[in-house]
Amino acid sequence: MTIAVKRAYEKPSVHDGCRVLVDRLWPRGLSKKEADVDLWLRDLAPSDLLRKWFHTRPRQWAVFRGRYLQELSAPEAAAALEQLYATVRANKRVTLIYASKNVEHNNAVVLKQLLEGMRKPPTTTGPAAAAAAPRQRSARRR
Repeated sequence: MTIAVKRAYEKPSVHDGCRVLVDRLWPRGLSKKEADVDLWLRDLAPSDLLRKWFHTRPRQWAVFRGRYLQELSAPEAAAALEQLYATVRANKRVTLIYASKNVEHNNAVVLKQLLEGMRKPPTTTGPAAAAAAPRQRSARRR
């Protein structure tokens, strides 16, 4: 299994394998024929709010990544993520297509990292949630 990321405006190649668009919006100025996309998973894209927030704060990559992983646990995104996992299992090569000008820091990069580990994004459980739980309980008592 090989997973690649590629900007939507780059020319498609036979070496791309299954091409999956992971943006909510269709890439501006690109026809469906030019894009040559096999699957469009809109619900895998970050929310408009998060996307716009990161666009104005490109140095906040770690924060964006964490917030995006949280968004992937929402029902629609989780279903799309399952579909992406199934696509990866069914194909020898998958290329995640994105439109962002930032080639190093975008949602396709985060998805590639997830797929390479073939694990689901973290949920609200774990050490951080456990540490926050006593504070939440005490706040409810007031």
